[in-house]
Amino acid sequence: MTTTPRPAGAPTRLGLALPQYGPLADPAAVPRFAAAAEGLGYASLWVGDRILTPLEPSDLYPGGGTPEQPYPKEFESFADPFTTLAAAAAVTSTTRLGMSALTGPVYSPVLLARALTSLDLASAGRLDVGFGLGWLREEYFATGVPWAGRGKRLEDLLDALDALWTGDPVEHAGPQWRIAPSTVGLRPAQEPRPPVLLGGFSPAALARVGRRADGWLAGWMPKQYLDGLWSVALEAAEKAGRDPGALRRVLRINPRPGTGVDTVADVPPCLDVAREAGITEVLLDLHYVAKDVDHALELAAELIAS
Repeated sequence: MTTTPRPAGAPTRLGLALPQYGPLADPAAVPRFAAAAEGLGYASLWVGDRILTPLEPSDLYPGGGTPEQPYPKEFESFADPFTTLAAAAAVTSTTRLGMSALTGPVYSPVLLARALTSLDLASAGRLDVGFGLGWLREEYFATGVPWAGRGKRLEDLLDALDALWTGDPVEHAGPQWRIAPSTVGLRPAQEPRPPVLLGGFSPAALARVGRRADGWLAGWMPKQYLDGLWSVALEAAEKAGRDPGALRRVLRINPRPGTGVDTVADVPPCLDVAREAGITEVLLDLHYVAKDVDHALELAAELIAS
């Protein structure tokens, strides 16, 4: 298979998670944090998505949940991703604004397209749209969406969003949603649409990235697993007649006690691994190690200077 890999050692564009959950869940502080992060030189700002934290969840958090602590306690306070990004868009001018990641299948494509298009216009074309399937079935039940078939539902969502962003008139008839021929005058600033990034760690998820996304929302893991999963996306892109070298990778690093990347001091070696793998975009999430918003900014300043 022929590809155009990112050169090892290329400059890394550092991104930063906006203060959205846990002790950093302070919507009023988002503008100050976003402006300061842009001033420090961060290239992107990101939000996540958490809808519900049930007392007795059916599923354990895949990032280390246990029966005693099924998900990080920080998830119990989680601000709205759209409001958070809008607040950041209003006070920044150069940083990309991304989602890592919305639980795509629980959203209506018509309402979602309206919100995402508005964000892209409000930010003058700086939005990166990120979707995943999520891991908590209670979130699906609470939003009236079946857990079974969520992968196909995400595929239909992507088809419907493409129609809403590029069709004229807009029309979509899929297994989940039907959109009657309609006029949609509000279109994204980016043409033909904002970049779409997909998360996931299964072969099916990486094949979906290669077939139809602009890139992969990856999580920190040993390099051999990163490379192995990435090869699935590259092969799928080539089979679909797409340029594998055009795909992006955004590597998320969450310093968190007990994970091997316990503190911010453990982050620079991870960045070295990312550079060696040709990964040029890294998202740093400080929610698990920062005491409050001001502390998060102090840590962010240390990291970007290291």
